[in-house]
Amino acid sequence: MLTLRDAVAVVGETGDTDRTERPGDLALPSSVDETLDVSGCVVTPGLVNAHHHLLQSAFRTLPGTRGVTMRDWLPAMATAYGRAGHDPEMYGLAASVGAAEGLLCGVTTVADHHLNWPHDASVEATVELAAATVAAVRSVGQRLVFVRGSARDDAAWAAASAEAIVEALLPGAPKGVSADGMLQLAVGPAGAHSDGPETFAALRDVAVRHGLRRRTQANEQVDTAIALERYGRRPIDLLDEWGWLEPGVTIAHLCDVTDDEIDRLADAGVTATHAPGCDVPMGWGVAPVAKLLAAGIPTGLGTSGGGSNDAGHLLADARLALQVSGLVGPQLPARTVLDMATAGSAAGLGRADIGHLGVGTAGDACVWDVSGVADAGIADPVAGLLWGSPGRRPRHVIVGGRVVVRDYRLTQVDEHELVARLRERLRRTPPA
Repeated sequence: MLTLRDAVAVVGETGDTDRTERPGDLALPSSVDETLDVSGCVVTPGLVNAHHHLLQSAFRTLPGTRGVTMRDWLPAMATAYGRAGHDPEMYGLAASVGAAEGLLCGVTTVADHHLNWPHDASVEATVELAAATVAAVRSVGQRLVFVRGSARDDAAWAAASAEAIVEALLPGAPKGVSADGMLQLAVGPAGAHSDGPETFAALRDVAVRHGLRRRTQANEQVDTAIALERYGRRPIDLLDEWGWLEPGVTIAHLCDVTDDEIDRLADAGVTATHAPGCDVPMGWGVAPVAKLLAAGIPTGLGTSGGGSNDAGHLLADARLALQVSGLVGPQLPARTVLDMATAGSAAGLGRADIGHLGVGTAGDACVWDVSGVADAGIADPVAGLLWGSPGRRPRHVIVGGRVVVRDYRLTQVDEHELVARLRERLRRTPPA
């Protein structure tokens, strides 16, 4: 048992539907007996990053990717991936850096929507690439939801690859989740702007066969524009027609969404993911989160990838979500956004074992020190987690009852070694 003793506040315990807090101790299931003094700290569930592209962690602030339209951004990023090379080493190093960054920022579970594959690769090669990502994230101690995505892939090849990844990495696992809960598999095309009905149908079949969750992206402005140009329909219409407005589907972004479309999403039983750290700086819109929540749509929070959001800092993006929410509706309360970054994201993954604390959960938690000068004068320490101290990081991070960040440092890997290995690999990239 891991005991966290004397917290200022413990937030997000199982059954705590009002999201109230209490001071005191918290016991987490663990294979070791240890007590951590967390006086002066707030304890929350581990954060759940519901939408990331880990490969992009190696390709941040690239020339030609800032202040441009998505039509220009997508090929610029694809060119960079192609020059660096689609190989297990590249995928593993990018994933290890992205996962380590997330852990240091309190993210105990990350959903990696992997969209960029070498189109001339064999199905077996895609399994090796997926396995490299999985091994890298596991090595740092973070939970991973690996989404076999597609971006302009051949539909039959994408489906065969997804089948092979499931059979190789989680054979026979119910609902695509490993016994220890550290790995979950899902599928999902990039969106109607990228993939057609054949790909959506093929990956839906894989998901139904294996009981997998499905994830896609919709209704950033460019997604809407391309759907109208190509099909004469809006993305939500297409997703409905293609069998992707169903329970078990999560849709990221949803910036350019109408009230009628929100009602349809709610009726369909889908979940949503807000990604302001991507959409706002890239000028792609702001999701009307208050309306989504009011309609009863469970909504999580994601960073998206390093090519559009140059950080994997989910709490910083939660703060941004507060700041921009008033532009498209009522301002979101801090506790609502904290809930999005934990229980809301977990709901979209179909996971009752994460995003909460207490009985029946997996034992993922963050310990946030609120005793310093950045929190001086803050009347509400829970709201202050988001409103105060931009760039705040947790003192300790716990995954499955194991301390994977202790006193702001990773315990399972050397952060500087990860950085050095990625930099050395990128130095071998041919010049443009």
